[in-house]
Amino acid sequence: MTAAVDSGICAGRVVIVTGAGRGLGRAHARAYAAEGAKVVVNDLGAALDGSGVSGGPAQGVVEEIRAAGGDAVAHCGDVATPEGASSLVRAALETYGRLDTLVNNAGFLRDRMLVNLDEDDWDAVLRVHLKGHFLPLKHAAAHWRAVAKAGRAPHACVVNTSSGAGLLGSVGQANYSAAKAGILGLTLVAAAELAAYGVRVNAIAPAARTRMTEQTFADTMAAPQEGAFDAMAPENVSPLVVWLGSTASSGVTGRVFEAEGGRITVMEGWRPGPSADKAARWSPAEAGETALKLLSRAEPPKPAYGAR
Repeated sequence: MTAAVDSGICAGRVVIVTGAGRGLGRAHARAYAAEGAKVVVNDLGAALDGSGVSGGPAQGVVEEIRAAGGDAVAHCGDVATPEGASSLVRAALETYGRLDTLVNNAGFLRDRMLVNLDEDDWDAVLRVHLKGHFLPLKHAAAHWRAVAKAGRAPHACVVNTSSGAGLLGSVGQANYSAAKAGILGLTLVAAAELAAYGVRVNAIAPAARTRMTEQTFADTMAAPQEGAFDAMAPENVSPLVVWLGSTASSGVTGRVFEAEGGRITVMEGWRPGPSADKAARWSPAEAGETALKLLSRAEPPKPAYGAR
């Protein structure tokens, strides 16, 4: 991280990053600070499976930012609770007097094959990823709506964090894949609903070395030899996230980007493919015959991660 500057693309902006104590969130928080933003570093300090609480990770990132000349404050609340999410927004407003960007990033894993997946593990992962996106977004949006109704355009941004698992599915990660797909739907709805208040909402599907990926995808995430480009370093994803959270990305909303190494891809979601209309009710046999004909003209689906 370079020294904080007053002329960066986020100079003067106040940014919240959830799950910012480690991995991608830490990289994002430091990158925003390096571009002049004041950062609220949120992290519950939980273990990889979501257990335990510690203020150490969030405070550690705050100290790193301050040591580099930046401005940051720690928040250690649970963003998947109404009080945790509302106190997160209050932390930005009470500390810095404003909020400009929300980066939803918090999450953990409890991987199991579907037939072995407990209901508690399903609920816990959906809670932290999907509810943990919804509640901070809800409270931030309520603030920005009030700002807009007071006649002040907020120029606000939200960057949500999905995954390739949300786009394609991932074997052994039914709970995580469902949550990350839900985040994409939430992003599209929020972008449409909040546009009138001057709020832009986008999502990223990053690939990087973190606590969540270095075990699940150990071979892919392995660090390269010294001196080689580290394509899986989380810092590679942060420049796009910083740009999306700045006024430089004005007009960009409702979009999903993949980011990995030096590659950025605009993802194009569900679009109508081959179609047939009888203008009357099909019989089951007719429907099946027609579906097979349409499938023969359609693009084959990409396999889920880990599929054989």
